[in-house]
Amino acid sequence: MQKQTTIKNKRTPSNKNRVKTSVKVLWFTVIGGLAVFLFILVFASIGAFGKLPSLQELENPHASLASEIYADDGKTLMGKIYTENRSPIDFKDISTHVIDALIATEDERFYDHAGIDAKAIGRAIKGLGNDGGGSTITQQLAKQILRQGGGGFVERVLDKMKEWIVALKLEKNFTKQEILSLYLNRVSWGNVYGIRNASRVYFQKEPSKLSVDEAALLVGMLKGPGQYDPVRHPKAALERRNLVLEQMVVRTGVLKESEGNALKRKPLGIKFKKLDENLGIAPYFRSVLSKKMEQWCKTHNDVKLGRNYDLYKDGLKIYTTINPKMQLYAEEAVILHMSAMQKKFNSQLGKDVWKKHQDILNRAMKESERWKQMTEDGIKESDIIKSFYEPVRMKIFTWNAKREKDTVMTPMDSIKYLKQMMQTSFAAMDPITGEVKAWVGGVDFKWFKYDHVTANRQVGSAFKPILYTLALIDAGLTPESYIGGRTITLADKTISGGGGTMAYCLAKSLNAAAYDLMSRIGAKKTAEFAHSVGITSKIPVVPSIALGSA
Repeated sequence: MQKQTTIKNKRTPSNKNRVKTSVKVLWFTVIGGLAVFLFILVFASIGAFGKLPSLQELENPHASLASEIYADDGKTLMGKIYTENRSPIDFKDISTHVIDALIATEDERFYDHAGIDAKAIGRAIKGLGNDGGGSTITQQLAKQILRQGGGGFVERVLDKMKEWIVALKLEKNFTKQEILSLYLNRVSWGNVYGIRNASRVYFQKEPSKLSVDEAALLVGMLKGPGQYDPVRHPKAALERRNLVLEQMVVRTGVLKESEGNALKRKPLGIKFKKLDENLGIAPYFRSVLSKKMEQWCKTHNDVKLGRNYDLYKDGLKIYTTINPKMQLYAEEAVILHMSAMQKKFNSQLGKDVWKKHQDILNRAMKESERWKQMTEDGIKESDIIKSFYEPVRMKIFTWNAKREKDTVMTPMDSIKYLKQMMQTSFAAMDPITGEVKAWVGGVDFKWFKYDHVTANRQVGSAFKPILYTLALIDAGLTPESYIGGRTITLADKTISGGGGTMAYCLAKSLNAAAYDLMSRIGAKKTAEFAHSVGITSKIPVVPSIALGSA
């Protein structure tokens, strides 16, 4: 029995040996893990797990920038073209309150670390993330530049290592101020990009004018733009703003406790105004210009980036010939004239004009967004048609100050209503240079996107100057030559209208005089001359082109 006990004791290691073994295993694990970590880090730094931005790309970080359209003075901003409406701003133009709030909330040791905050990482690990994350502002900027996220555990570990490497590179090549301005120009507040646009949207002011509580609200929203949206969730936004103010007191001490408490009692005070692409100068012109510029970008290269320009991301500056004052006068003229014409037209509507034109309504119904969306949702056609005759609450265009009103009507009635809205267009050109100075494609761009300036319609009497010019050149006539004065009989009607000198007839746009010239010159020669002076559309060789029937 004693022998067996002795043998058993020899096989069992002592407590001392157990401790030694555990320590060895622990050190092996730590050193081995560190070695593996360093091994992966080195390979990540050379791009083994995905391309890292070069030094040149870091020095010129490429965020999506809106292209800007300017009027003929080179200063007046007409509008923007973008996928992400971003307006870059220098550090000196950002309120110090924004910087203070950001550092207190996101990275209190920002000025003390070199891109990675070991203390913050340790705190995050110890608290399992409950005491705040370990990412610095520089790391967050690196993550935005890399545009990474998602994936499994291994992918997230590799992404984090690449993020650290880029953060260290950023700290090496940029000042702290440059990193802060890069960060604030890139971050988003939902569909609002960059601190300048966020300041404009929520407070109608530039970032340099933001107060402490306003800055705290915007910085607080960064944690969750939707969750802390002051328009949709004012209570949550207020609590989040006050938490940021508290951190500015406790963490960094930029505010005294009494100052923080006083600011917490203030209301949100937002002046929300959504950025609207329909606003701005000459929206119809800008829409046409966008299509032209898309084609231009396909054939022009950005040398620095080694690719074609991207109209929606490269922040191009586009200078046009539109004159802001002339454009304003043109738009005012259209509003004044068409609102009066619509009122006069509506007073004459005494019967159902759609009985004989149901095909127009059916076509408009099937081209509507409502029809397309319901079709995509798999709703039966019979049910879709039925829904167009059921009253719903909606907004419609009207000639009031806001150009819209809330009402209840059926979708079909809304189609009839909008189809009866009178339309027009207005374009002004410099007759010497051909520069477009004003462009109004319809009565309201938000509601009626169709551009009547570019529409293919009969030119009418605008063709007569071409005919008169040819008469001066080819028929040996002068401005004082007498034309017209006779009745012209066509197959279905008779045209008369007196006569006079060419100058008089052109000024009065007399149809009989134009037909007189056409009978002398001929339709074929007139069409050929029109093409020779730059008319590119098809012109039928018929006498009626004298009146602009083409």
